[in-house]
Amino acid sequence: MSKARHKARRLATQALYAWQMSGQDLVDLDEQIRLDHDMSKVDQEYFDELLHKIPANIQELDEHIIPLLDRDLEKVDPIERAILRLGTYEMAFRLDVPYRVIINEGVELAKTFGAEDGHKFVNGILDGVARKLRAVEIKAAASRSKTSTKTSKKVSAKVSTKVTTKVSAKVSRKASSKTPTVKTSRNKKGASGK
Repeated sequence: MSKARHKARRLATQALYAWQMSGQDLVDLDEQIRLDHDMSKVDQEYFDELLHKIPANIQELDEHIIPLLDRDLEKVDPIERAILRLGTYEMAFRLDVPYRVIINEGVELAKTFGAEDGHKFVNGILDGVARKLRAVEIKAAASRSKTSTKTSKKVSAKVSTKVTTKVSAKVSRKASSKTPTVKTSRNKKGASGK
């Protein structure tokens, strides 16, 4: 995860929370965030995009979130609501960001800012959003995972067979070289004893 993007998401979450709670103008919020925080290590373009495009697309984002909720959207903790909107925005509009990164970032933000188990809630909802908006990506990842598992099993079986064969051969050679020879004493008169 890019630290600069992580910081952009973190500041955008705080700004979106303030916007949801106060209805403050986005330009004013943007200025306030820039005055209050060191922006030198923040992906500022990404921050600007999140701060201005999430509110601009709020209705569409909420339409993806609402069917997955067990309560009204307005009853969701405001910071978790901001995180869900941010994650849903990235799922819908930032196809360059893998869905797993988006979910992980949402969980981390919820652990930092949300309620005690808020990260579990955020994880579940963003996973549902991903299944809807990133179904092709999820299917491709699952396919790669199955292929990787099959390949690993084949390689493991081949290695196991080769190791077993080599070990068996070494044991067999050692066993045959250490096999005691039985010396029989023969009577000078022959085997019959006469």
